[in-house]
Amino acid sequence: MKKVLIIRFSSIGDIVLTTPIIRCLHQQLNVDVHVLTKSTFATLLATNPYVGKVHTFSTSVKQVLQTLKEEEFDLVIDLHKNVRSWKVRRALKCRSISFDKLNLQKWLLTRFKIDMLPQKHIVDRYFEAIRGLGVQNDGAGLDYFVSKEDQVDPQRWVKGPYLVVVLGAAHATKQMPVDLLVSILEHVELPVLLLGGPGDILLGQAVLEQFNRPNLINLAGELSLGGSADIIRQAAGVLTPDTGMMHISAAFRKPIVSVWGNTVPAFGMYPYMPGPEVREKRFEVDGLSCRPCSKIGFDKCPKGHFQCMRRQPAAEIAQTLADFANNRI
Repeated sequence: MKKVLIIRFSSIGDIVLTTPIIRCLHQQLNVDVHVLTKSTFATLLATNPYVGKVHTFSTSVKQVLQTLKEEEFDLVIDLHKNVRSWKVRRALKCRSISFDKLNLQKWLLTRFKIDMLPQKHIVDRYFEAIRGLGVQNDGAGLDYFVSKEDQVDPQRWVKGPYLVVVLGAAHATKQMPVDLLVSILEHVELPVLLLGGPGDILLGQAVLEQFNRPNLINLAGELSLGGSADIIRQAAGVLTPDTGMMHISAAFRKPIVSVWGNTVPAFGMYPYMPGPEVREKRFEVDGLSCRPCSKIGFDKCPKGHFQCMRRQPAAEIAQTLADFANNRI
């Protein structure tokens, strides 16, 4: 076996969570690993030394099928497993391995609160899917490689150690609301850099309006994805919802405080940092009969109360973040 194609094209987090598989395939089997993903996520893998080539499409996989056929892959590993990825496997006509996303079990948990999911991180389940290849988890965690072009000096905005607060999430019901962010930041003394995309600029501004302090900076919309990752790489700690930036933080082994709204760690996509020296804590509101309401998220709380975020213990979250940053835990 010389050349392998991995299919994974849904989100920043999914791509980052795939990196241990890419690394171990390349190092242990000495194969040329290609990845098929959406063009939006190509930069996540552009500097990964274990990736031979990134194949991308914008609207339809038909755009790249001929190119993929010309590569003559020995194996396709389908970690996405939907209709589009099936079409790719069928077109390439080579050996394939697909990953069971356990959608039925996720539906049972969101619809009836019946938890039949394995108590395993999704990365470990990825490795189970390919164990027939003789590939083993090396325990080195996730990868993220910042390009030289994306390197950022955070001292442009703050002096000394700082914390990162991730503002945005793919769906509003994963996102920490303004009042929760304000309640947490009231207890934080270290400088804070707020990170997010262009869609999070107003959220960052709304938070800033509640404070009169020079060491709280809104960088939402100011940096590339790689630039934001580099800010995280140099941070003393990270506060984040369930989002792609959480997984990038885990790749850098940062102290992480994660706040969970409509989704739950039981889905198997909590921060993946194997090893004994992990500083990571998850906050979720127990006892809500409506949670989890979705495996992905909604534009607004289906119940209208958003208690999964509004009942979070702001002072305890801030204290945990400070303890992590100051190596007290």
